[in-house]
Amino acid sequence: MKPILFIFSFFVFIQLQGQSKYRLSVAFTDNASAYPFAVFTGFVKEPIHPGVEFGWSRNFREKKNHDWFRDVKLGYFYHRFVQHGIPLYVNYGYRYKFSKTFNADAALGAGYFHSIAATEVLKLDDAGNYKNAKGIGRPQAMAALTIGTGYVFYLNKDQPVKLFLQYQARIQTPFVKSYVPILPYNQAAIGISFLFPSKKK
Repeated sequence: MKPILFIFSFFVFIQLQGQSKYRLSVAFTDNASAYPFAVFTGFVKEPIHPGVEFGWSRNFREKKNHDWFRDVKLGYFYHRFVQHGIPLYVNYGYRYKFSKTFNADAALGAGYFHSIAATEVLKLDDAGNYKNAKGIGRPQAMAALTIGTGYVFYLNKDQPVKLFLQYQARIQTPFVKSYVPILPYNQAAIGISFLFPSKKK
């Protein structure tokens, strides 16, 4: 897994180089382990598994009503009794602009996922004693499908700000090789993004 992490980190670094104008975002998330699209009401009824996600995004193709974009996301969430999750991944997506203020988008992504157990992990040693074997967590892979909608307003004519709402279906693998090789997750996110640097007058 270490070579995969190195290659992915190098790819992210290359993506960030030489970009003069991009969007930065921050979102608060709620995460639930379930089959994709099976937990919409669960975000309201079930316990909250909170998280935060930071993003860097840039359009690589723009039209009047269409954008093709790429973004890099880094997040953290806590799922009680299961894990602390740290995803780092790249999205490629499409955005349709219904107007200057309202848009919708969809993206496919993949990347690295670091899982840290949220409970004690004990291992029996040669002397017959249990010792803490939690360690620093487990490196894993992830893939995601994200759909969302956004509303754009202007602090001034040179600084567009976007409020967005997103749903993500994600898989994490291998969670536990012996009996849960793939763990599906659903994530709801609400956040804000802004242009950086701002447009010049």
